[in-house]
Amino acid sequence: MADSSMRPTVLSPDNSSFLSSTKTATTPRDQVRRLVWKMAIATLILMAIGSATRVMNAGLACPDWPLCYGTLFPGQQMNLQVFLEWFHRLDAALIGVMAIGLVGLSWWHRQALPAWTPWAASLALGLIVFQGVLGGLTVTQLLRFDIVTAHLGTALLFFSTLLIMGVLLLPYRATGTVGKLPWLSLSAAILVYLQSLSGGLVGSQWALHQCLMVSQLCRVMNAHLIGVLPASLATLAVVVVAWRTPALSAALRLLTKAAGLLLLLQIVLGVATFRLRLQVELLTVSHQAVGAALLGTLICFTVLALRDRHETAHQVLPAD
Repeated sequence: MADSSMRPTVLSPDNSSFLSSTKTATTPRDQVRRLVWKMAIATLILMAIGSATRVMNAGLACPDWPLCYGTLFPGQQMNLQVFLEWFHRLDAALIGVMAIGLVGLSWWHRQALPAWTPWAASLALGLIVFQGVLGGLTVTQLLRFDIVTAHLGTALLFFSTLLIMGVLLLPYRATGTVGKLPWLSLSAAILVYLQSLSGGLVGSQWALHQCLMVSQLCRVMNAHLIGVLPASLATLAVVVVAWRTPALSAALRLLTKAAGLLLLLQIVLGVATFRLRLQVELLTVSHQAVGAALLGTLICFTVLALRDRHETAHQVLPAD
């Protein structure tokens, strides 16, 4: 009798998990998915470093571009500000190389991947190239506020594109209980994205300092403060409706908890940042990083909920 431990494991759809798969073989889909998630994490770190660069007045610490003081590694000029700007560029360059690898891998294995994958990877590469151009203009145009804001907006779009790809490539079993949650979470994500751009505009124009000290740019600051309400209420609505929805998948419940915690943390950080008048750099950087994480959570929730809705609608019932 053959040893039962040597029998191959047969996986059913019930074995699928949002967070991991028990398959031992690495497929092209697995390779692309893992690369996408690594890029998404690196992009979130890149945005946090970019925020620190702005808060520490290091945006022009390297006066030239793409080199820094004419070299790849400015050893003699290195200080905290130069390091932040230099490391920001280094991280961006590494993500660019990963994006090129993602495009190559997606097109090479296009027969084994969903048809949209190589096109989405190409879009991501286009966004990172455009982001690099904006990064160069940020330096050469001496931190012009509109370019700085567009730089942030493009980074968030690139981050969102990676998350959409990553969630679509994850194994998932639909429950058919999402109702109108996909559209509610999509609305919340759009509002949070716009609020993030508003925050970037406030930061790039130093609107809080201007408003509190010389009563200028208060309109920009007040618009950002007003925008907190719709973005927060929409996110809270997603959390409440999802929590009260029966038989919601474990993955969506996990994202619901994450969105609720990030919203609470973001409000606390925002109030603290405002009360302390941007004097604590770590608070400001954390505020912007948590905002990006909240946007990412809502994007993941939206895509997964849309998958649930779509796969339920196209599910083929067994014949009697």
